[in-house]
Amino acid sequence: MTAFSAEWLGLREDADARARNGDVASALAARFQLRDVVRVIDLGCGAGLNLRATSALLPSKQEWTLVDSDLALLKRAKSALAVWADTAQITGEGLRLTKGQADIAVRFREADLSSDLASILGPGADLVTASALFDLTSADFIKKLARAVADKRGFFYGALTYNGLQRWTPHRPADNQMTSAFHRHQMMDKGFGPAAGPTAPAHLADQFRAAGYSIVEGDSSWRLGRGDRMLIDELVRGHAMAVAETGLVDAKTIEAWVKVQ
Repeated sequence: MTAFSAEWLGLREDADARARNGDVASALAARFQLRDVVRVIDLGCGAGLNLRATSALLPSKQEWTLVDSDLALLKRAKSALAVWADTAQITGEGLRLTKGQADIAVRFREADLSSDLASILGPGADLVTASALFDLTSADFIKKLARAVADKRGFFYGALTYNGLQRWTPHRPADNQMTSAFHRHQMMDKGFGPAAGPTAPAHLADQFRAAGYSIVEGDSSWRLGRGDRMLIDELVRGHAMAVAETGLVDAKTIEAWVKVQ
């Protein structure tokens, strides 16, 4: 599975938080408002942002399993959660947190999502979550996930799934060419087979509908401005590197595109 650095995840954290869709979040909160306890599995947890962004929407007693293939990110998540919480207690390999009215038990699991999904989901999750993950996975993985969640009669909350829409300012003639090549790179194998890339939101909606679910969708676009200069610079650099790897855009065009961002 493709790994991301803790530095990149930290750099994008504010933009991710701003982009989360309020209508979808409200629908999640409404679904669990009559529950006393919720058990959550967070796939590809990274540095633990999904728990920090979602816990306030859920019942006061929560049990989270954070899953990632990168042990270093799991350690980063553990540290970040301890700092974020009002109180934090180490419980074996996990944490017991309080945040506002929430009492949150957290355990951490190193696992490969591409080969160990059934074991990861286990017998008893009320809610399966993931953030900024599914463009990396394959259409087949998404299908398996939807079926597995449905088999366990669980709910699913997927945030910040890239849909391929980009608008750069200032606009340059090469924007469309660069975006097209970037999408070609996105759909290369990231450890799950050919990646869904920008088609991931459509696959998620289709597969969960096919499994009998009602779907709530909403826009969660990044809107970056002057205060996001470091993130923009890293985003431009990452796009340029990905496009260069495809061989679909010549080096002169890529260099000129980078200079005007």
